[in-house]
Amino acid sequence: MTYHPYHIEGASRKSRWLITCDHARNTVPPDLGGTLGLPDSDMERHIAFDPGAEGVSLALGEALGAPVLLGNFSRLVIDPNRGEDDPTLLMKLYDGSVIPGNRHADDTERERRLNAYYRPYHDAYAKLAAAQEDTVIVAVHSFTRQLRGRPTRPWHVGILHAWDSRLSDPFIAALEAEPDLTVGRNEPYPGHLPGDAVDRHALKHGRNNTLIELRNDLIETAEQQQHWGQRLAPLLEDALRQVPE
Repeated sequence: MTYHPYHIEGASRKSRWLITCDHARNTVPPDLGGTLGLPDSDMERHIAFDPGAEGVSLALGEALGAPVLLGNFSRLVIDPNRGEDDPTLLMKLYDGSVIPGNRHADDTERERRLNAYYRPYHDAYAKLAAAQEDTVIVAVHSFTRQLRGRPTRPWHVGILHAWDSRLSDPFIAALEAEPDLTVGRNEPYPGHLPGDAVDRHALKHGRNNTLIELRNDLIETAEQQQHWGQRLAPLLEDALRQVPE
């Protein structure tokens, strides 16, 4: 089977929603030998991808009638949620693990990976985002409950936004009204970085957007992923109705 750096589910769906999952998979492409020299135990961790996020994205896209864009390369290969000039674009050390396959990656290899994986993903992203005049971007990610040597994170879900919080504000309010959820605003990470995926495809174009971070131990199974997709969809729709035209 021919390798492709992204997958689009529901490409013909006409909803104004666009669901994206930058870190859907832990795939190391064949031209890198299918491995970065890490043990499987590391490749199954959050350092390589966002566990559970792909299933939630697919469930959310189905519930909203929206296309879903899935990255098909590990964030350790090159991170599609970083700007091209970001120093963390190609990581050599992540949460205590040295990445052997990146140890000697130089500027030439960085440029090759940009052309082979990163730029085709973002070209597809731009085309999907431009398909509707009023596209609303929902980026789905997951986070680990505890980084090595760090305190346990208390949130079930975090909503990230930058200066444009038109959609995120009512969405956060809806989540905070759920009695069983601890919700973080710009947690476990603050806002957005210049040149990241939402900045590039939403903020710079004035598109409504929000970024969802789900704790990955809550979305380990297909049933949990389906549950969260179905739970979040009506809250997003209600939040969008509250956004001024």
